[in-house]
Amino acid sequence: MQPVAEYSSVAKWFHWITAGLLGIALIFGFLLGAVGDQLKDEAEATKYGIYTIHESAGLTLFVVAVARLLWRWRHPAPPLPETIPAALRLASAVVHYALYAGLILQPILGFVATNAWGFPMAGATAYLGFIDLPKFMAANVPLAEVLGKAHALLGWALAVLVVLHVGAVIFHQAIRRDGMLLRMV
Repeated sequence: MQPVAEYSSVAKWFHWITAGLLGIALIFGFLLGAVGDQLKDEAEATKYGIYTIHESAGLTLFVVAVARLLWRWRHPAPPLPETIPAALRLASAVVHYALYAGLILQPILGFVATNAWGFPMAGATAYLGFIDLPKFMAANVPLAEVLGKAHALLGWALAVLVVLHVGAVIFHQAIRRDGMLLRMV
């Protein structure tokens, strides 16, 4: 096995911070989808806490993703080894571009949907628990319903993309044994 070109330290940090924030946002988003409506008045603080974590992780993820893309634009990814077949190169590119698109679009959908529902990120659901963000639109329930469904579907799509990404890492590490994991650790 020949050594593979690695990502820069900054790119590695961006990757792992993104992975952590996306994991938090997805876990708490799926939790809201599963039990959010079942949490009644006596559990309102719990529900708001889950929302705060989910929304704060999502908005932070947006900022990190934009910074990461700007970094990547100025510092391209290292080339894949020549031993990687064309089909795997294509699959890698498709999954990576889809992940980047989702990382940008998903927080925007969520933030606009939250505003369309009439719920500003303030008070009990402030960003990071203490930063009130301004509400930029009046409540619009039909729009909120469409955006909410799109946000939920994109959440599932991102989860599938993460599984494909991690599956590719396992494939390269356990089956191809080509050292691709070393590019990002």
